[in-house]
Amino acid sequence: MDLPQEVSRERLKRIRHVALDMDGTIYNGKTLLPSTLPFLQTIQELSIGCTFLTNNSSKSTRDYVAHLARFGIQADPEQIYTSTKATTAWLRREHPGIRRLFVLGTRSLRAELTDAGFIVTNDEAQDEPDAVLAGFDTELNYARLCRAAYWIGQAKPYFATHPDLVCPTDEPTLLVDCGSICCALEKATGRRPDEVLGKPDPAMLAGILGRYSLKVDELAMVGDRLYTDLAMARRTGVLGVLVLTGETTAADVQEAGLPIDLVLPDLGEFGKQLRLAWQS
Repeated sequence: MDLPQEVSRERLKRIRHVALDMDGTIYNGKTLLPSTLPFLQTIQELSIGCTFLTNNSSKSTRDYVAHLARFGIQADPEQIYTSTKATTAWLRREHPGIRRLFVLGTRSLRAELTDAGFIVTNDEAQDEPDAVLAGFDTELNYARLCRAAYWIGQAKPYFATHPDLVCPTDEPTLLVDCGSICCALEKATGRRPDEVLGKPDPAMLAGILGRYSLKVDELAMVGDRLYTDLAMARRTGVLGVLVLTGETTAADVQEAGLPIDLVLPDLGEFGKQLRLAWQS
């Protein structure tokens, strides 16, 4: 596959770190994509760093380390950057007075917020929160959905960990994600979240640039979604690489007509292009 004219081998040779989306990019549900392990071996040989980046707030950092290990991928907690981490960093910076959260999210999300120093309130009218936080709640129940709507209706600050409408899966089902849950709350309360964190917010990549002292042209964002992964790459100015192993199809790319640095069938092709660049 030829490189687009605007992405030269010299451009690829400047890459020092890769931000890798997970769902739809390195695996689909419980299925590891065939190109993932060879790609990780390639960037290791090229001394290119890697951060696993995900909007999926249903799992904690510990969960993701264990999940990747089941695929034979050994990752340190520092290599995992989730929308939950982005959300807690943003809350500390922008709303230091908010400590008590009613969380529409999984036990793993609530535990990670507790570990980060926040107080997660109970599903009781007397246990008043400072704000409501919606996440990807795979343990969603009707009573908690109603309680979240109640506090939102009481004009509490209201945030969401990420905007994804569905989560990729290899199972015969459709996983309703955080963005769709927020749509239900909007219909019930008339309010959208005051702030939606996670991809495509450039803060997700700014944290990686700062942590590893990277220049913008030294980072590549690789993912399978136009409206999160590639939108964030475009907003941040890093190399945007779309792989067609998840949500986005080649037809979607043509219909969207958006500027994308690289559109490739899978991670294997990106690894091949990186190796060619480094060998030139």
